[in-house]
Amino acid sequence: MIPLPKVALISHDESFANQLATELGEAAELIVQPDCTDMPKLMRESPPQGLLVDARSVDDGGHSLVRFLDGIMQHVDTLVCIVLSGAVCPEPLERRIACSHIEQIREPADVAAIAQHLLEQCLSNQRPLGQRPLGQRPVDQGHTVSESAPRGATPCREHEGGSGRDHRAAAPGGVAGSGTDAVTQRFETKSASLRTMLDDLAIAADHDVTILLVGETGSGKTFLSRLIHEASSRRDEPFLHVACGALPRELIESELFGHAKGAFTSAHADKDGKFVAAGTGTVLLDEIDVLGPEQQVKLLRVIETGEFEPVGSNERLRSQARLVVASNLDLQPLVDQGRFRPDLYYRLNMLKFEIPPLRKRRMDVVPLAKQFISKYQKKHGIPIARVEDSLLEALSGYPWPGNVRELENVIQRAVIYCRDGVLTARQLPGHIVAGAAGPTNDPSVRLDGFRPADKQTLGRQIAMSEREIIEQALFQNDHSKTKTAKALGISRVTLYNKLKKLDIPN
Repeated sequence: MIPLPKVALISHDESFANQLATELGEAAELIVQPDCTDMPKLMRESPPQGLLVDARSVDDGGHSLVRFLDGIMQHVDTLVCIVLSGAVCPEPLERRIACSHIEQIREPADVAAIAQHLLEQCLSNQRPLGQRPLGQRPVDQGHTVSESAPRGATPCREHEGGSGRDHRAAAPGGVAGSGTDAVTQRFETKSASLRTMLDDLAIAADHDVTILLVGETGSGKTFLSRLIHEASSRRDEPFLHVACGALPRELIESELFGHAKGAFTSAHADKDGKFVAAGTGTVLLDEIDVLGPEQQVKLLRVIETGEFEPVGSNERLRSQARLVVASNLDLQPLVDQGRFRPDLYYRLNMLKFEIPPLRKRRMDVVPLAKQFISKYQKKHGIPIARVEDSLLEALSGYPWPGNVRELENVIQRAVIYCRDGVLTARQLPGHIVAGAAGPTNDPSVRLDGFRPADKQTLGRQIAMSEREIIEQALFQNDHSKTKTAKALGISRVTLYNKLKKLDIPN
């Protein structure tokens, strides 16, 4: 009889531990520890096959967890180790994860998916590759790979009378062209120019070529990249998103190409990069404009030949992944400034697709808003019976420097604050209603040409600012009129008059 896999959880979140125990059920033995103090003893006496570390909340910048992980990984070679972190992970812990076979899952993550993933990894006795998405197994390449070559890449051989582009063959299992509707039908728009662009993009998505997406932050580049993947013959393989701008400059090469043990100070073990982990899937390189000159050279080589060497290694590997690159900025000015290589620019510019900002396709604002209203009323269990024109007019008159992502966040806020089933402009932040966007630190955003649907008078803007101040004060004082009036330095009578004048629910 095969013994049950043993899984250890380090977490002080009892609710999370109970959910994980429920999802694992009788398929595994779960051992819960509130911290890592007693874990070294457990590892010596009764080592588990899997370890899940809850690092969503750390007190010391992650240093104690880094020391713990360093200690156990030196003695336990076959341990499946996963770290669950918040959206922003402490840099020491991020660096330790990047330099090892530890897998990282960022919040939000489904507990059931985590449990299934743990069981799969423990039962198959396979160590996870980098930050492979939940539920995705290593890709079977269908050909012999030497033991020294990581899964998902092949040792590079000299070209034999060809261009060496056989590594771009489509992944098995999918029928070419069968998923092209994923681009044109799922990226909803009423803009004729954007529809034309999507038609062209759907054609490119069906072919094995590198695609460049250019658009402001929040305009939908990541979503569109996933649609490109789903429209290709690689749709059943991994889709890996690399946010280059979120990585320290010195870790970008390791994240993309992997590294050999000892390549740098914290490289305690070999690590596969994203081009290996993706197998025959798709890699999205976001914020490509942050890459340095040497990284640009290596990327150009991967695009042209598929070849690369892990950091600190002399072994040449060949990527079989499809590449989609994205940038918030137009690359041409960067070439003129000497910040981006012309040869890489011309290679990427061959299939460049620009996503217009939301303020330039204002006809999409209302349909998108209604779509998000439907989404978030279901998510938060808040019934919405009616949407007043005042809300839709305010949304249409705002320039949306954060694009679709900002619109989605604003709608979610409005739904949360809706108490009577009727969405109105009262649930929107004051600056949205006033149509006045503040300064942005994103150089890709240009609001110079925006003209609001209807100009707000000075009195209207002052009233909206006053309304926002009063609403915030009410919220901070638990809606106590006495405390709110005192905090604002006005009498209760004055406060009541303003609540009535500004139509703030009393």
